[in-house]
Amino acid sequence: MHKFLSLLLLISIPSPLSAQFNDSTQYHALFNSTGSINRAKDGSSYLLNNQVRFEMKKKKILLNFGNSWAYGKSNSTLTNNDFSSSLDFNLYGKRRDFYYWGLATYNTSYSLRINNQLLAGAGVAYSIVDRPNAYLNISDGILYDLSDLHLNDTTRVNYHTYRNSLRLQFRFIVKKLLTMDGGTFWQPSLTRKRDYNLRSTFNLGFKLNSWLSLNSSLAYNRIEVTDSENLLLTYGLKLERWF
Repeated sequence: MHKFLSLLLLISIPSPLSAQFNDSTQYHALFNSTGSINRAKDGSSYLLNNQVRFEMKKKKILLNFGNSWAYGKSNSTLTNNDFSSSLDFNLYGKRRDFYYWGLATYNTSYSLRINNQLLAGAGVAYSIVDRPNAYLNISDGILYDLSDLHLNDTTRVNYHTYRNSLRLQFRFIVKKLLTMDGGTFWQPSLTRKRDYNLRSTFNLGFKLNSWLSLNSSLAYNRIEVTDSENLLLTYGLKLERWF
């Protein structure tokens, strides 16, 4: 008989996709901790995924700092040991639907064969729709990629390239009960053929009351130059509070 246990603990102050800041809300913090254990007759596996994020908003700037770590094993074999740390900002002018962005991200990932990766760049973004129950945003810019990668078990390479970074984000709320949000990054190299990064997430939430929701999340990542990818599915509870 298969025994399955999945636990998700999510305590968050929503990101800009979740809600908009107002005059009395200038800061928010987010902490996600997810875990799954799968035990069967022939073996077991588990995955732990943790995220922490801090956000600050002033009149014309929005600043975000975040860290995430995923660690997992299957039958005592390491499957995930993936860490990411990022700092990004938005600069606004008179128009709130158009703004400039910049970011710096450090990644290391066992599942994607990334020993070290630094991404830094800037660009522009435009909110096609920006309402309390509907949000659709597109952005584009240039990133500098400095990477140390494992092409296979015996080959390690250091290289750098410039990438175009195209992003689409969305969020829709149906009758204040059902929430769908996510985004996709498409980052092809400007100088190397068949060298691209693809990252996509989709989240689905069902609100039980003002502070508690049932949620599921699906994330897909692919690094073409290392011919590696991962797919992570989590589900559980979301606890939400404004301050």
